[in-house]
Amino acid sequence: MPPEDKLTAASANGNVFAVRELLMNGVLVNRKNSFGHSAVQVMMMGSTAVAQALLEHGADPNVADGKTGATPLHDAARAGFLDTVRLLVIFQANPQVRDLAMCLPADLARQNGHEDVVAFLESL
Repeated sequence: MPPEDKLTAASANGNVFAVRELLMNGVLVNRKNSFGHSAVQVMMMGSTAVAQALLEHGADPNVADGKTGATPLHDAARAGFLDTVRLLVIFQANPQVRDLAMCLPADLARQNGHEDVVAFLESL
């Protein structure tokens, strides 16, 4: 399995120990896996530890999905993970970027009833 696939698999599974080990062994954080996604795009959104490890190693918080235009911030906001949303913003995720459906991350949080995420994003 290519190293990028190992990193994305560990990220998606929320395995922060494997993520850190792979990054310390030189796996490039923004490299796409065999499905065309980076680790930050497929990370377990509820795992702030994984998000932090990836972001501290230079993961691009504004990388957009080629099919939907959604960024990790869109995904975290849609799912209601406020801690991950905050962390992404700290690492310069753009809360004003729109996906291909013209939705802001706050719009997706609102559509899914995550008012705490909406309040945070709209306070920026």
